[in-house]
Amino acid sequence: MTESNATSESELDPADPYARQAQTFPRLSEEMTERVAGYGTEETVARGTLLFERGQRSVDFFLVLEGAVEIFDTDVHGNPNVLTTHRAREFTGELDLFNDRQILVSARAGEDSRVVRIKHPDFRRLVSGEPDIGEIIMRAFILRRVGAILHGRGGVELVGPGHAADTLRLQRFMTRNAYPYRLLDTETDKDAGGFLDCFRLTSDQLPVLILPGEVVLRNPSNGELAEALGLTERLDPEVVFDVAVVGAGPAGLAAAVYAASEGLATIVLECTAPGGQAGTSSKIENYLGFPTGISGQALAGRAQSQAQKFGARLAIAREVLNLDCSAHPYRLGLDRAGTVKACTVVIATGARYRKLDLENFAQYEGQGIHYAATAMEARLCVDEEVAVVGGANSAGQAAIYLSRHAHHVHIVLRGAALSERMSDYLVQRIQISPKITVHPLCEITALAGDRLLREVSWTDRRNGTVTSRPIANLFLMIGAEPNTEWLHNCLALDTKGFVVTGHDDEGRALASPFATTKPGVFAVGDVRSGSVKRVASSVGEGSVVVQAIHKFLNPGIA
Repeated sequence: MTESNATSESELDPADPYARQAQTFPRLSEEMTERVAGYGTEETVARGTLLFERGQRSVDFFLVLEGAVEIFDTDVHGNPNVLTTHRAREFTGELDLFNDRQILVSARAGEDSRVVRIKHPDFRRLVSGEPDIGEIIMRAFILRRVGAILHGRGGVELVGPGHAADTLRLQRFMTRNAYPYRLLDTETDKDAGGFLDCFRLTSDQLPVLILPGEVVLRNPSNGELAEALGLTERLDPEVVFDVAVVGAGPAGLAAAVYAASEGLATIVLECTAPGGQAGTSSKIENYLGFPTGISGQALAGRAQSQAQKFGARLAIAREVLNLDCSAHPYRLGLDRAGTVKACTVVIATGARYRKLDLENFAQYEGQGIHYAATAMEARLCVDEEVAVVGGANSAGQAAIYLSRHAHHVHIVLRGAALSERMSDYLVQRIQISPKITVHPLCEITALAGDRLLREVSWTDRRNGTVTSRPIANLFLMIGAEPNTEWLHNCLALDTKGFVVTGHDDEGRALASPFATTKPGVFAVGDVRSGSVKRVASSVGEGSVVVQAIHKFLNPGIA
């Protein structure tokens, strides 16, 4: 158990990774220890020796043979705090060993010790060459990150008003990118005033992030935050990848997993965070293999780790601005003047929810209007009335999840019945819930409030009756608009802007149903014209497209 955690194991939530000691901090058998040692070099380290330090990239993996290795982070003032101590046959590391991001914690010898040091490239050989050990390591790394997020360890301090748009934006970015943080809500926390005085901050400067060493970031953009936290990976513009996947939703991550596992040099470019629209779902219950359901974020996190385990690169907070179709290899232009070259491109940028055409809509976007219903948004809705707009599965999942926290949930539906677009299991749950009311054939017609949203009105299209409710949180899940503006007429699109696949400009069938009008450029998932807007179908398309990629790269393949 972590030495700094005063809570006994028996008192922990069963879902807390720290209650699963044997899986989160496993001890290898002697036989496994011998196999692991074969990938590295044995070293003797004196007490206090620093093995790696927070902020470094591509750090080594350590297996303890004798002695102890302490894992620690530092507070905002730079004071160390020991999180856990690894002893004989235990190992260091967490998910950032599978990528080139900055490590979250530091490690030092707690006493004179013997360790096996495994260099970063050899660590990848270990995971792929010893699958039974690799499974233990992968599970431990995932649980360690979940524990860090749950307890806010190895992260940063976010200070700001909890309902403010930029505070919520920064929270969403770190949450969806699985980065630990602690929130000091200046609207509710009594100690906020003293904290602001300590760092000489004023309310107009909020929100801010406090990094170790008392580094203060004042309301950074997502890109600036990613750079400061070390989430962005360094990209060499001269490297030519076999596959560049644009978008890290279910389709893009599936393409990355299968491409990387089959030996293709793969990079995934994602402007925000893994998961796409599915990543914002509180629970997906009809995805094959998860009978109790799984949250979209958890599914995306597992897929991301899986892709990185096979060697795929994942560039977060790097928006693709354009695709140069005039030469091969293709060149993808990124924000902040970056470029990526690739022999093939998989477009998996998905779609986004539509906005409402209301005069003051922008005023409340992010400050009462949301496009996701996760634990973060639910925290804002406790014992309040909320409204969900939409009639597909995403809206149904949101309504059911929010009903566990809100006083009441109103579903505002343009159609006549939920059954027109929503799965039956969701419709039945909504119908029997006393905390959910469906308003068919209605549409939102007015928003009101001050700095924050305070009231929502909708109109019954049958008789013109207007209903107004004291609603401060409105969840929009209506329709879908494709994220294809960045293509700049490079490919054929349908009348709604989705990518046309399967046939050329003359209507002739192409070799793959996912091929676009440009050779070597493919489209999968929600962004593809005619696709089924379901997580399972997106995953299927992402996995199957790799066969077409192989044929393009190696035309001799039958």
